[in-house]
Amino acid sequence: MQLLDTEVAGVHVVTNEPAADERGLFARTFSRADFARWGLETDVEECSTSFNERALTLRGMHHQVGDAAEAKLVRCTRGRVFDVAVDLRPDSPTYLKWAGVELSADDRRALYVPKGCAHGFLTLEDASEVYYQISAPYRRDAGAGIRWDDPAIGVHWTHTPRVISARDASYPLVLDSAASDPPG
Repeated sequence: MQLLDTEVAGVHVVTNEPAADERGLFARTFSRADFARWGLETDVEECSTSFNERALTLRGMHHQVGDAAEAKLVRCTRGRVFDVAVDLRPDSPTYLKWAGVELSADDRRALYVPKGCAHGFLTLEDASEVYYQISAPYRRDAGAGIRWDDPAIGVHWTHTPRVISARDASYPLVLDSAASDPPG
């Protein structure tokens, strides 16, 4: 595996090095030892999947606050997505910056999203599926989000979303969100 930096401190693209032969390929997608050596979260408390029927479905921008904050390793296992992380850590040198990368089932890359960053994605193909390894159990009471189209952040989405939930569309702007999130 290799770790590639992005524009946001602590957000990385994780690539694998498949071994291929006449049967197909085999690739390691997670190593506790490598993640520890890189200074990344090594605990995996939950794994989740998100199936999205239609292209241009947007999910995000989600994060957990306080002691429920999560690090995530996000991988597209079917189809293609434009995956985005936004730095919400006020003490970070990249506060309110974003990183976006296309992930696909074909390229087998993953995006590592550290605690304190919001995460979301836009599907680029019908029937796209995303798989998450998450460092902390989900807590509904700690769930939060920011607007996907917040002008203070300025994510350059590859396309205009066609499908977005009412909840995701109604998240507050990041500066409004900071005032209403629980401390931590």
